[in-house]
Amino acid sequence: MNTNPHEFRGTTETQQITLRGPAELADALPFMLGFHPSDSVVLVALHGEHGRFGGRVRLGIPRSPKEWPSTAEHLAECMVDNCARRGTRPDGIVVFLCQDPAPGETGRRVMERLRPFAQRLRTACGALDIPVYEALCISDGLYFSYCCPDTTRCCPPGGTPLALTGTSVMAASAAYAGIQVRGSLRDMEARLKPSETGDDERQRKALNEAAAVIVPKILDGPPGVGRAEVRETTLKLAREVLRRYGGPGGEADGPAQTPPAGRGRGAGAAERDAADDALIGPEEAAALILGLQDRETRDRAAEWMEGREGAAALRLWRVLARRCVAPFGEHAAAPLTLAGWVAWSTGDEPAAQVALGLAMDADPDYLFARLLHQACNEGLDPESLRSCLRQERGSRAATAVESRTTARRGGPRGPRPQTAGKGGPTAGTRPGRTSPKPPRGGAARRTGQRGTRSGR
Repeated sequence: MNTNPHEFRGTTETQQITLRGPAELADALPFMLGFHPSDSVVLVALHGEHGRFGGRVRLGIPRSPKEWPSTAEHLAECMVDNCARRGTRPDGIVVFLCQDPAPGETGRRVMERLRPFAQRLRTACGALDIPVYEALCISDGLYFSYCCPDTTRCCPPGGTPLALTGTSVMAASAAYAGIQVRGSLRDMEARLKPSETGDDERQRKALNEAAAVIVPKILDGPPGVGRAEVRETTLKLAREVLRRYGGPGGEADGPAQTPPAGRGRGAGAAERDAADDALIGPEEAAALILGLQDRETRDRAAEWMEGREGAAALRLWRVLARRCVAPFGEHAAAPLTLAGWVAWSTGDEPAAQVALGLAMDADPDYLFARLLHQACNEGLDPESLRSCLRQERGSRAATAVESRTTARRGGPRGPRPQTAGKGGPTAGTRPGRTSPKPPRGGAARRTGQRGTRSGR
């Protein structure tokens, strides 16, 4: 690294941090992402003379080397396009390849196995006129540089141990700024995947039975009637279950209760998840999972996105995602997308990206997940979508109040006949005719099924 004159600078809300060399870069990666990436390729954009950190993209490392060339080109293009949409192309890129060794494999062997992928990434970025200033492999508690030629003082072939957790300047600055690391990506994904326990067969049976009842209602019933019945039943059940997750002790892992650095699923999260799993039975979970496959039902459920209601909903969506056992893995796209949306809405961007990434893995064509993932990666403000959902919820509540008021009055009043005064019939009308009178409650509402905000 001695031949590289660049300093890389990250920023917090209160101060600027200068990182020198691959050791500090490797240590900074979890703080940039909010978790320790595992089995991931990460690209971080650099801007300006001193390499200020910018946008970043992360993707799982493809298992087949045949996919590496296309993946490298795709990641490089995504990085450049995302930065361009924010206003500036990157002046450089740092590449990270993070993967744990397989049984019997060493960190150095992982580094050598991934070297062709690192070279493909450097070539793909170079083809877009963006230099790769550093490419690091992180494996087995070591880091290796693909770019540094100094193998005696800086980057030995056997790798260099990572800094002890919490001892670097980046860790100290992040702690001061309130930035927390959630544990590993594997820990975070485990909270959203079936755990392959002895209860899987019960859940599988419940899903099959629910599908036999719910799917025919949607497909074979009168147009719109069966779907509407399933929607109202699903939402009613969801509201009932949601109350179980909103009681005392029902905290979520949102920004206000984010686990401290290093606490993942194995440090309390597994116990909390087990307690959440016990609050809903297999039949209830199956009915909700099948019901959420309807787009409008899912969009209505997305309105539970803030405060205690959002915290309770996040716990429920996680439970439902964990209940999507084989062969119902594709059905997890709906609860995973809702979990990602609530996490993003409540300010937990790392958790949102993980959940939305898993939703796209479950169903690559799930448009709602893809749109949310793109918006989250581009740093957009979720308030515009929150505002839209609040407005729809308010309009629906107002319509319900109007309907109840009309029902109490005995239904809408028809037009009353005009009576003639002393001067004869009312001006502008003929004897025996009545003048039209608008119905109470203002202009008539438009009818028809509400459209959805996304293709899925």
